[in-house]
Amino acid sequence: MTMPKPFSLSQLAATLVFFSTAFFSIAQQASDQTNDSQVSFAQCVADLHEQALQAGVSESVAHAALDDVQQVAKVLEYDRNQPEFVQSFPDYLSARVTDWRISKGRQYLHKHHDLLMKLTRLYGVPAHYLIAFWGLETNYGNYKGKMPIIGSLATLACDPRRSEFFTTELITALKLMQRENLQKSTMIGSWAGAMGHTQFMPSAYINYAIDGDDDGRIDLWESEPDALSSAANFLNKLGWTRGLIWGREVQLPDNFDYAQTGKENRLSLTQWQQFGVTKNDGSQLPSSDILGSILLPTGYKGPAFLVYANFDTILRWNNSESYALAVGYLADRILGKAPLAQSFPEIPSYPISTMVTLQEKLNELGFDVGKADGIVGPATRKGIRQFQLANNMIADGFASKQTIQAIIGESLN
Repeated sequence: MTMPKPFSLSQLAATLVFFSTAFFSIAQQASDQTNDSQVSFAQCVADLHEQALQAGVSESVAHAALDDVQQVAKVLEYDRNQPEFVQSFPDYLSARVTDWRISKGRQYLHKHHDLLMKLTRLYGVPAHYLIAFWGLETNYGNYKGKMPIIGSLATLACDPRRSEFFTTELITALKLMQRENLQKSTMIGSWAGAMGHTQFMPSAYINYAIDGDDDGRIDLWESEPDALSSAANFLNKLGWTRGLIWGREVQLPDNFDYAQTGKENRLSLTQWQQFGVTKNDGSQLPSSDILGSILLPTGYKGPAFLVYANFDTILRWNNSESYALAVGYLADRILGKAPLAQSFPEIPSYPISTMVTLQEKLNELGFDVGKADGIVGPATRKGIRQFQLANNMIADGFASKQTIQAIIGESLN
């Protein structure tokens, strides 16, 4: 066997020089990139400073807010982060409408009774809805976020992905500091810049937040009356219809045409009554020209919801049907209504990648669902419903295991 020749000292020295040079070259490149990033952020902040001054922010507030602002790497991580799995609606609802939240909500309903009755008279939003929003947003103020608002907004404003939106929100936050005499150190919230008990973005704060405790200031972090009053004002401005509930659980007849479901299909209560839809206890729906849509968040085997115009108002607060259903259901439970009559079917959690494949395949087949982002929203459900109709399936618009397999043409484990 031929033994390998040993390195000579000169060869060893040359090798060490090569690897040392390569290492320092890589390190230098990383250092240069870091420095470039820091310079880029510093220049962006300088530009933001000038924009703030042009927008009417005082020199003192702009300096106090931006002079030592730091890029928050964690914010970019959160912004880029996408969950690996799609959370099923039963899991989503059970995590948000808990016995603790219901019980605590009833306590706050009692604690703020007089204020809440006043807000209902002024803005038309019943008390239990205001409490439900508060509960879902911050667990009644127990978790308002831990990120620095100015730093988070500056980081996102200097990131190309949504720079225009967050630049506007940052400058609005600086105007808030000026108007309300807020300190940067106390402005803590979500990574995307939402603040206080009700998680208002700066634009919502400056336009809709009001002084609920008559102390001459609007403080959504420390004042519960300010937060509840602001929520009532915000919902009123978003279009809340006085005297109308969000929706209700209903029962569908055996011969129901599931192609009629979905937010885009609106019929009057009288028409739904004629189609055999009843309340969840089997009693008749009222005869009325009030319009509603039937939603099936877990398909035809799960509970059905008839939702009205105030459901759309909740969507204007947070454009997620799951969120809006959770607000309505939590509000009902706080008020003392019974749990859902229909149980949920067993539903697995699907990887985001599977939902992206589903959307891509629907687009290929001519059922336009828009961008394939893995989020199953109204457009995707409509596309699923159209596919189901075209293939003689129950057209409930739900991405069941069988439906996904039929669309993507492969078995799911």
